[in-house]
Amino acid sequence: MGATFSCFIAPKSSQTKKNSSESTIGNFGTLSQSLNSIRMFSYNEMISATRSFHPTNRIGRGGFGIVYKGLLKDGTQIAIKSLSTESKQGIHEFLTEIDMVSNIRHPNLVRLIGCCVEGTNRMLVYEYMENNSLASALLGAYNKQIALDWAKRAAICLGTANGLAFLHEEAEPHIVHRDIKASNILLDEDFLPKIGDFGLAKLFPDTVTHISTRVAGTMGYMAPEYALLGQLTKKADIYSFGVLMLEIISGRSSARSVWGLDMKVLLEWTWELRNEDRLLDIVDPKLAEYPKDEVEHFIKVALLCTQATSHQRPNMKEVVVMLQSIEMDLDVKSLKQPGIVKDANRSLGILGKLKRSQLPNHSQSNSASDLISTAEEAGGSTPISTFELQPR
Repeated sequence: MGATFSCFIAPKSSQTKKNSSESTIGNFGTLSQSLNSIRMFSYNEMISATRSFHPTNRIGRGGFGIVYKGLLKDGTQIAIKSLSTESKQGIHEFLTEIDMVSNIRHPNLVRLIGCCVEGTNRMLVYEYMENNSLASALLGAYNKQIALDWAKRAAICLGTANGLAFLHEEAEPHIVHRDIKASNILLDEDFLPKIGDFGLAKLFPDTVTHISTRVAGTMGYMAPEYALLGQLTKKADIYSFGVLMLEIISGRSSARSVWGLDMKVLLEWTWELRNEDRLLDIVDPKLAEYPKDEVEHFIKVALLCTQATSHQRPNMKEVVVMLQSIEMDLDVKSLKQPGIVKDANRSLGILGKLKRSQLPNHSQSNSASDLISTAEEAGGSTPISTFELQPR
């Protein structure tokens, strides 16, 4: 089985094939082990299921290719995620996703059915999600949006939290997703949320406190200490989840700067409203009726998840408990506002110009407020809470 994937590396000998495949997978185990638990599809089956990949069957674009809707001969609807043939980075993500998702099961994680590896064609076959992604249903084009009342939005928040809590605390070894965002939250016919796209995920054993890695993710969702220092912990996912919650509550994208003369992003705006005791101002105008106390409670949970000092953010099991306990008193007045990662197309702030040698040692601090202080020392008297990175 493992040799089937040798087309990824184009090795010169059978022994080189084996070594290259195992090297590509790295710490995720051998490829043959991953394939034992999933179904192998032929390319002809994929052609038949998608009517030769007809444009009308395109339902989205994943981290490394186009996603198609398909129908198997037995009537099963599927989603086919195809790897772009020119994507070198996607090969690693493809292998990672197979290994991560093939061995875990949870109601709030998308289920991998199988894969197709034939010639230069590499595809992942997932269960089909009738209501597409949260990004499409809530934040997408107006004609594709779906009316989501507060009960559905609250259930999406809680379901996603449960899925992340499973990855962080129950999966063995633990998993950090690294790309929690609206387009990676898929919705089934009953709007049950399922976390998808594990191409950037990292295994996180109990003995590890953090992982030093290349920064990868999506602007608007990335925790500042991870984006700037490249030090990955579970708390980076929790920050992303907090941003996602604010999007669900507000019906607004975290990537768009549209609030006020200063063009604040959603997270900045929410923290400003906290300072003014006007948290409910972020609520989606399309929500004509909603329980004010419950919605404000959810916003406070999001603020706890996104505060500057990562070790003070709750873990995902604590987040689940807080979301289920509306009567719990959450004090958000003493929290530290985080620095904000903005798109590189905007003008560079001081933090964007700092060299790694100028950054505080991670073992001493991973607080965004400390990073901002470093920026001030590097040449600015006014605190800067924006730093820039190239988008994914």
